[in-house]
Amino acid sequence: MSTRKLYIETYGCQMNVVDSEVVAAILQQHNYQVTEELDEADLVLVNTCSIRDNAEQRVRARIREFGRLKEKSHSFSVGVIGCMAERLKEKLLEEENTVDLVVGPDSYRDLPALLQEVESGQKGINTLLSLEETYGDIRPVRMDRNHVTSFVAIMRGCNNFCSYCVVPGTRGRERSRDPETVVRECKELFEQGYREVTLLGQNVNSYRWKEGEQVLKFEKLLERVAKIHPLLRVRFATSHPKDMSDHLLKVIAKFPNLCQAIHLPLQSGSTSVLGRMKRRYTREQYMERIQAIRKFLPGATISTDIIAGFCGETEEEHQQTLSLMEWAGYDFAYMFKYSERPETFAAEKLNDDVPEEVKSRRLNEIIVLQSRLSLRSKERDLGQTYEVLEGPSKKSDAYLYGRTSQNKVVVFPKGTLKQGDYARVVIKDCTSATLKGNVVS
Repeated sequence: MSTRKLYIETYGCQMNVVDSEVVAAILQQHNYQVTEELDEADLVLVNTCSIRDNAEQRVRARIREFGRLKEKSHSFSVGVIGCMAERLKEKLLEEENTVDLVVGPDSYRDLPALLQEVESGQKGINTLLSLEETYGDIRPVRMDRNHVTSFVAIMRGCNNFCSYCVVPGTRGRERSRDPETVVRECKELFEQGYREVTLLGQNVNSYRWKEGEQVLKFEKLLERVAKIHPLLRVRFATSHPKDMSDHLLKVIAKFPNLCQAIHLPLQSGSTSVLGRMKRRYTREQYMERIQAIRKFLPGATISTDIIAGFCGETEEEHQQTLSLMEWAGYDFAYMFKYSERPETFAAEKLNDDVPEEVKSRRLNEIIVLQSRLSLRSKERDLGQTYEVLEGPSKKSDAYLYGRTSQNKVVVFPKGTLKQGDYARVVIKDCTSATLKGNVVS
C-alpha cells in the first residue's frame, strides 16, 4: 500500500494535543504519515474543542475553508474529531457538507475502519464513549517542534459536573491510566532528549489506580515520575481545589524537579456564584488552599481560571472575585466571559441573564487587574537568579526562550547554549508577561 499523508489541526486544551499525537500513532500503523503541508494531505483531521461557542465557530469556519480548498485544488477527506464531534455527532455531517468523518475522543482506535467506509463513498461516524479507554498502550507520535517539553495524559474524563461545563458529556466519566505505562512513557521521553513533561487530566489530582488491595493516588504517581531522573522536570495540570491536598504539596516540596507552579482554577471569588457553578468549595475553602500552597511551597507561583458574568452574577459578587484576585496575587490567569453551552445544567436550569456589555466590562476589569498582578509578580524577580530550561526564541535566533520552575517565561541571549540545556539566568528586566535576563556562569 502507498503511504498516505495526514494533516492534523488541533484546537483547545493540552489534552487535545496529546489526543492528536495518539491519533497520528494509530494511523501511522495503517500507512499514514503526518505532514505539515496541507496541499500534500490525503486526510485532514480537525481536533476540536467545545468549551466555548467561539471555539466551535472557529472550527466551522476552518472546515468551510477546507471545503473551498477541496473544490479548487486536490481531493482529500475531512474528519472532525474530539469534543465537538462528540457533542454534535450526526448533526456535523448534516450541517457541514465538507465533513466525511466524525469521531469522538474514545473512538480513535476505530479510525482505520471508518476511513475504509469513507473511501467506499460513505460517511464515517463513531461517538461512543467508554468507561475504560485511556490509550495507555499507545506510544504517541510527538508533533512538538522543540523536542524539549511534552505532555503525557494520565487520565481521561471528569466526574465533577460543574454546571457550565461540557467536558463530562464530551469526554465521559473519569478513569485513570495504568501508572506503569505513564512512567514508561515519561522514561522514554527523557531518553529521547526531552527534559520536561506535563502530566495531564481534566482533574489531574483525583487520579486513582487500584493495585490489588491498594489504591495508588496522584501523589505517589508524581513521586514515581520525579524519580526517573533529576534532570527531568515535571509539571501537572489541571488541579481541582477540592483535591489539592497537603500531602501533594509536601511531595512537590520534596523533589527539586517537581516544578514550583500550581494552576488552581478559581472561576469566581463569590461563594454564592461557586454554588451555582457546582464547584464544590467556598471562597473561604479556596483561600485556605492558597494559604497551604504558600506554607508548603513559599516560592511557588499560582495561576488560575476566571469566568466573568456567570448566571445571576451581581456587581457585589463580581467585586468579590476582584478582591480575591488581589489577595491571591496570581502570576497568570486564563480569563473569559461566560458562554452558555448546550446540554449543561446551567443552560437547562439557570438564566444567562448578565447583559453582554456588563460581561465585557467585568472581564475587562479582571484583565486590567491581572495585568497589574502579573507585572508585580515579575518585578519581584528582578535581580534574582533562576534555572531556566531552554527552547528556541520565537522572535530571534540570537535568543533563547525558556521557563523557570515557577513557569515564568524568560528570554536571554543564546551564546553557546542550545535548546534542552539548563542555564542559570539573572533577571534584569521584565514585562507583565516575560522576564528578560543574562546567563551567569
